[in-house]
Amino acid sequence: MTQDLTRRRLLSLSALAGLGALPLPAALAQAAWPAKPVRIIVPFAPAGTTDLLARAMAPELQKAFGQPFVVENRPGAGGNLGAAEVARSNDGHTILMGTVGTHAINQALYQQKLPYDPVKDFTPITLVAAVPNVLVLNPAQAQKYGINTVQDLIRVAKANPGKLNMASSGNGTSIHLAGELFKSMTGTFMLHFPYRGSGPALLDLMAGNVDLMFDNLPSSLPHIRSGKLKAIAVTSAARSEALPDLPTIAEAGGPLLKGYEASSWFGLLAPASMPAEQVARLQREAAKALHTPAIKERLASQGAVASGITSAEFAALIQSETAKWAKVVKTSGAKVD
Repeated sequence: MTQDLTRRRLLSLSALAGLGALPLPAALAQAAWPAKPVRIIVPFAPAGTTDLLARAMAPELQKAFGQPFVVENRPGAGGNLGAAEVARSNDGHTILMGTVGTHAINQALYQQKLPYDPVKDFTPITLVAAVPNVLVLNPAQAQKYGINTVQDLIRVAKANPGKLNMASSGNGTSIHLAGELFKSMTGTFMLHFPYRGSGPALLDLMAGNVDLMFDNLPSSLPHIRSGKLKAIAVTSAARSEALPDLPTIAEAGGPLLKGYEASSWFGLLAPASMPAEQVARLQREAAKALHTPAIKERLASQGAVASGITSAEFAALIQSETAKWAKVVKTSGAKVD
């Protein structure tokens, strides 16, 4: 009994000595973080793709770190409100499921200065997934207007300026801008109705209160399969494996839409104040989860392609996407006051 107790004390002292070889902040970070539940802020309403991906990742991160990862929805202003909350957080236990909208589109789209700096206020952790958008219509409205193809939509929209309306998950989101790019390239005019997330927009679309939407594929896919939504094309450069028979807008839209491409991506970001050691651990564990067959298959079934790239690679992607979408915003003339 005494020998066992002495042995345990020696092992404890050895462990403390090992920690003592590290700088104190690093030792404490490795030993203690996370010290409480970690919040994953989703800057959109529940049931949209951003929310679905965050809820897929949360249990995997909880298993890896031994603390709950709790998804909290903070919708509003095209994702800007939730992103700003994370940028201002200083508790060391709050991260963001950001999007192409919050970190590559909004700063060009919004006329007013954003309540956060997408680069200076954040440290990228990893890209979680990339997904195409899909052009979906309410089936009854599609039948009413005779819209079965992209060419049909162009014809009806040109003949009835302002009669068709399109929903989005909010001003400045990739869903909104995919529609603005379509309007710009085809010379059509459709009214835009922004919602506080993809979920509420889809509910109104299925209820027939709006006509169409350029939604993220994962959130629309179950409703497409059930027949509650009519899909006519995807917005990516190539067809989606989840809907291989569905053409891209570029291939179905004729000369007017040659080169059209408007995909979405979603990734984890930390406030700039989070220590590098914690960001690195989050990246490693998130990438490990995303490389497991179960998660890859789960995301693929929803039309998403799992990623898990490094923090530096994600930062480079954000930089290139910011330049790309700034040009699209300027060309399309889209803007939000």
